Amino acid sequence: MESSDVKSERSKSPQERIPVKNVKIHGQKNRGKERYKPGDQIYVRKVSGFFQKLRQRMNLVYFAFFLLLPWLQFNGHQAVLFDIAEQRFTLWSLTLWPQDLTLLAWIFILGAFLLFFVTTFLGRVWCGYMCPQTVWTFIFIWFEERIEGTANQRRKLDQQPLNANKFIRKFLKHGAWLLFSLFTAMTFAGYFSPMQELFINVFTFNTSAMMAGILFFFTLATYGNAGWMRETVCLHMCPYARFQSAMFDKDTLTVAYDKERGENRGARGRKQDHKSMGLGDCIDCNLCVEVCPTGIDIRNGLQYECINCGSCVDACSGVMTRMNYPQGLIRYTTEHELAGKKVHLVRSKLIGYAVLLLIMTTMLVLEIVNRVPLSLDIIRDRTELAKENFNGDIENVYTLKILNMSQTDNVYKLSVKGIENTQWHGKQEVLVEAATVYTLPISISVDPYELKSLMTDITFVVEQASDEDVRIEQESRFFNKR
Repeated sequence: MESSDVKSERSKSPQERIPVKNVKIHGQKNRGKERYKPGDQIYVRKVSGFFQKLRQRMNLVYFAFFLLLPWLQFNGHQAVLFDIAEQRFTLWSLTLWPQDLTLLAWIFILGAFLLFFVTTFLGRVWCGYMCPQTVWTFIFIWFEERIEGTANQRRKLDQQPLNANKFIRKFLKHGAWLLFSLFTAMTFAGYFSPMQELFINVFTFNTSAMMAGILFFFTLATYGNAGWMRETVCLHMCPYARFQSAMFDKDTLTVAYDKERGENRGARGRKQDHKSMGLGDCIDCNLCVEVCPTGIDIRNGLQYECINCGSCVDACSGVMTRMNYPQGLIRYTTEHELAGKKVHLVRSKLIGYAVLLLIMTTMLVLEIVNRVPLSLDIIRDRTELAKENFNGDIENVYTLKILNMSQTDNVYKLSVKGIENTQWHGKQEVLVEAATVYTLPISISVDPYELKSLMTDITFVVEQASDEDVRIEQESRFFNKR
């Protein structure tokens, strides 16, 4: 049954009733892309400004570094080469082997904590300015703009039925994407295989089946990630986007919209007094959404999809300049600054990360400085632990594997200690080429009266002839006959 209030309202004349109005809720404007529909197309609009120029220059340096690094030569070899087949990593004058696993671990841990420190201090600047996914996505968008036109032109082209113009432009775009992806794959593979040989083999169609498969995989991965998936990688695949908020605090630098200045939103003329109209500085032009590579509306607040690229900052700053409003409606800021509170540049979390970085950097440097570029493996004769030779001495047979972990040929002296009056049968001075293993079969004999037990600990010593500091000792056992 209807209530008396409803009946009385219906009994009123149309002039007496309360008028119904559609109220627009600010901040709920279509963001251009549904969050959980990664198949929707985002047409990123081109924008210029300080942060975009900064990003482009950083990306240029980053890409040039990526491109040229595997071509550099040092002392007759590739300066940077992660040779998996030979199980060694070359970084200029430093060669790392599987024995240097702790050193590699320190490098990776240091890189992780450096990322934590930068994220706590500057937010997701890595994502916006240096992440390969972002760099390659903007490069692919550059190809789109040159071949298909602006964001609106690309949208209209996709809505058209297939015709000659659309086919040619799509063919050129995807061809450029694939060629650039192949070039990227070849450059990346050059970090793991000698670059000069790789390029010669590719252009002479002389690559192995495995290398061809690797190039095909990374070409397809680059083409798919930067050309098709793009923001989907950031929104749904990258784990960093999910846990980076745990490193944020109220003094972390983020891209934010100043609601106190911007609300209420609405269109107005350049010379109109928007304050008297009850409007804020935001003219609701939606440019901040159109230039966003992940399709979000920064006016809805801090979101994990934001990669801090600054595109919306430059777009909004341009609008504010044209409207003769102060810049900074959308800006790099902190939660404390937006709330009018004091910003703390130095804080406990940053100090903690800085101390950890200092400790780990010190340990890494000490590890490198104290590293001995020499390794020794000892293999005993397994067929006979001990035998008696023609002199009546007890003899043990060993195979020494001397690894020269440096990048120069070196002469090494060999000796043994632990038992008095030992006889060394074999070479005691060998030349080992750079980055190679020298296999040396030797035997040690001892007068049985020198042996006090069935088994005696001995130590093999390998010392570089030109530098006594390059020295390694390896323990073994000498067995007596029963």
